Amino acid sequence: MRPTGRPDPERSAESADIEVVRAAAREFLELFHGESPRAERLGPRIAAVMREIELTGTYWHTAEELAFGARVAWRNNARCIGRLYWRSLQVRDLRTVSGAGDVAGSCFDHLQVAHNGGKIRPMISVFAPETPARPAPRIWNEQLVRYAGYEQPDGRVLGDPRYRTFTSELVQRGWQPPDVPGAFDVLPLVVETVEEGPQMFQLPRQAVHEVPLEHPELAWFAELGLRWHAVPVISNNRLVIGGVSYPAAPFNGWYMGTEIGARNLGDSDRYALVPEIAEQMGLDTSDEATLWRDRALVELNRAVLHSFTANGVSITDHHTESRRFLIHLEREERAGRRCPADWTWIVPPLSGSQTPVFHRYYTAETQLPNYLTDPDATHRSLQGGPPAFP
Repeated sequence: MRPTGRPDPERSAESADIEVVRAAAREFLELFHGESPRAERLGPRIAAVMREIELTGTYWHTAEELAFGARVAWRNNARCIGRLYWRSLQVRDLRTVSGAGDVAGSCFDHLQVAHNGGKIRPMISVFAPETPARPAPRIWNEQLVRYAGYEQPDGRVLGDPRYRTFTSELVQRGWQPPDVPGAFDVLPLVVETVEEGPQMFQLPRQAVHEVPLEHPELAWFAELGLRWHAVPVISNNRLVIGGVSYPAAPFNGWYMGTEIGARNLGDSDRYALVPEIAEQMGLDTSDEATLWRDRALVELNRAVLHSFTANGVSITDHHTESRRFLIHLEREERAGRRCPADWTWIVPPLSGSQTPVFHRYYTAETQLPNYLTDPDATHRSLQGGPPAFP
């Protein structure tokens, strides 16, 4: 027994944590009621939430609060250029889903529903929250659909080099790649729960929609055998709403072409296709002053935009999306809200100075609700471990 008169460090820390949750809950509820005229009265709701926090250390959002919080989290995310459509986010309330198999199955459903025959729906699936009584499930993958990277004996990588370690770890955990590995083999989904540990699930073929890439003028481009998946579902971010954390909350918009053409396929530490395309184009690669990299990169991005459009899959170009972001910025200013933005993420990686978002200053403050990137989640998505619950 502790001597009387001395503070209990554990109890003090617990009280401090509860006070943080209380303050965050109150701030969120005031925001929700301020922007939701049809919401129930604020006073009784705050009182009920405070009682629930006192008893359990957390509280349960209403369906309306959850949907509002998820949409505002998108509105607040400083890294996203496509926030003009934040109100259109469809929210799948899956908070009662916590088993690894059920989480995986719901993620596969998400991919199909969000694809919507090519007319991509912005969507989030919110799984069980983190609570003092029970840790929430974790999704290891950076996105629901990502491609394996196989390290070759000569040190080169077949597939996506970003996931070479992740791929190797999954193989050691029992994943069996195709008999003939390829450059676009879909990685299994890894879902971890405190009861089951990390579990791997192969994505069903019908859940993975891909677009074969071709060029509108260069006939040889199709022979490269390139493709990319249609729905970019980010799956390792943590959704935080009013002091409640949802570590498993995969969400998607639709692709901006440069995400695929300039980064995934063009970056030197990813598929690094620019030199190959330049060679196929017959460009002079002996002198950087010929700007062969720039010319090849533009054609790679043209191929991405052309292919998605030809296949009826939603995509946007970086010039159009930059103008749309400024519309969003103006709307937020008219509404009296600050609009955080991270210049390094908002400015496109191709022809940045030719877009209107380039010549501006932004404040990249973190506002809540939001989608947060945790270092341990990032590490798991690239290194394939260690488990969240050893």
